[in-house]
Amino acid sequence: MIDSAKFTMIDEDFTCLVCGREVSKLGYTARDHCPYCLHSIHVDINPGDRLCDCHGILKPIGIEKSRKDTYKIVFECDKCKMIKKNITAVDDDFDKILEIMSNPINYWAGLTFFLYIEKRSIFW
Repeated sequence: MIDSAKFTMIDEDFTCLVCGREVSKLGYTARDHCPYCLHSIHVDINPGDRLCDCHGILKPIGIEKSRKDTYKIVFECDKCKMIKKNITAVDDDFDKILEIMSNPINYWAGLTFFLYIEKRSIFW
């Protein structure tokens, strides 16, 4: 569950920087990725705050089960390599989701790198 104190609701139209498609706001919660190519931009530290200055492309590398009927897209930033997760939206391209799910090695490679960096920052 999202800590509401760390969640800023920003739901707006945008043009995807990866596929170039026009993306409409979601309407029921904040839109945080393109529903066509499933990429995002690394702009938030906490959801919606727009305080991250990385601005790398968040590439979808995996899908994981979340709650009962929901899934999360696992992203890896192409610039800083941070791993982020966002809940799928009702209008996400299901074929893209299946494509990502069919290549789980990407997810584990990114997660291994993330755990290595986290361990390094704890001990260094």
